[in-house]
Amino acid sequence: MDFGLVALTPEQAAFAADVRQFLDEIVTDDVHVRERETGDGFNAEVHLALASRGWLTPGWPVEEGGAGLDPVCRRILELELERRRTPMVTANVTNMIWKAVDRYAEPDLRDDLKPKVAAGTVRLCLGYTEPDGGSDIAAAKVRAVRDGEEWVVNGSKMFTTGAHNCQYTFLITRTDPEAPKHRGLTMFLVPLDLPGVEIQGIRAFSGERTNIVYYDDVRVPDRYRLGAVNDGWSVLRGPLDEEHSIGLDGGGLSDLSIGHGFMRVLEPALDAAMEWALTERPDGSRPADDPSVVTRLARIAVDLECATLTPGPMGRVRGSDVLVEAAADLVDLLGPLGLLAPGTDAAPGDGAVDHAHRFAQGTATYGGTVEVFRTIIAQHVLGLPRPTYPGSRTFLPAGRRNPSGAVQS
Repeated sequence: MDFGLVALTPEQAAFAADVRQFLDEIVTDDVHVRERETGDGFNAEVHLALASRGWLTPGWPVEEGGAGLDPVCRRILELELERRRTPMVTANVTNMIWKAVDRYAEPDLRDDLKPKVAAGTVRLCLGYTEPDGGSDIAAAKVRAVRDGEEWVVNGSKMFTTGAHNCQYTFLITRTDPEAPKHRGLTMFLVPLDLPGVEIQGIRAFSGERTNIVYYDDVRVPDRYRLGAVNDGWSVLRGPLDEEHSIGLDGGGLSDLSIGHGFMRVLEPALDAAMEWALTERPDGSRPADDPSVVTRLARIAVDLECATLTPGPMGRVRGSDVLVEAAADLVDLLGPLGLLAPGTDAAPGDGAVDHAHRFAQGTATYGGTVEVFRTIIAQHVLGLPRPTYPGSRTFLPAGRRNPSGAVQS
């Protein structure tokens, strides 16, 4: 593995300078203030400005509304967007879903939506989780019943982040309740302005907004079906695997740890704590004069670096674990200062510690729960068998005795 720096060509260096200048103009303090107030992960003006440069779909050809960027330039753009804390949740989710839409949608629907996605006027959100479904997406109960050339959809979805800023949701439904749970599912790209759709906002502890979406006899034309009836799991697998970062190849340019996206929140919090530790008190002493303070900060820095270098699904779990533990430790170190929210006078790092602590609590869930990733590690990395839990059905060969001593016939 090559850990060397990428040498930029003159054209790539010029592109990097152009990106920095453009983002300086559009990602203003007002953008960050609005994000704190709404928690949307989306800003309409920024979204459309990026679209004007083809940067919402930077790898698409220019003639299709993209920017035709090479992998290095795409990575430069990604890093600069992250460094400026650009609200990109909706844009990133739209790109993730679009790959399935491009593959499975009817050609007329695909051709209608593609230029609008590139232009930023059509945005997509995920309709997976249900109020009582947890991480088991295949246990979906939202029902879709065919009625001629339409489907009648009833039920509700939780954590449909961005629904209030999107035009369509990538919705998994139950179309055959008698079939095995993975085989009775059908995917739709449901317009969110259809009668019977109700979006209700929910504010997370982190300050982010998500939604619960209700479907009450929503009539969805069959043209919005993605893939075959009862074959929704095949349609879902691509975006789901991408959300879990399974099978992705960044060409040596992506973060080694797929949990680094969470840990980026910890970096400004640690910087703020370091600055606090070096600040003189009225008596002339500094927190850093206490060896225990230095030890705790050093441990957080080492844990952060180790988690950043942990690859694959292990990095996803480690990233969340480190953020949760380190953010709590920073709050403990700074005391009341660590609980001052962004925008508050005297808040270290403009509230970076408080933000990291609140954001950390949801990272065990975002992008697939850590329990899901621990199962991936067990089965796909370590090669362990699937677990058998009390009450689950176990089939034994004829004549074998089960644990109770009875003979399986």
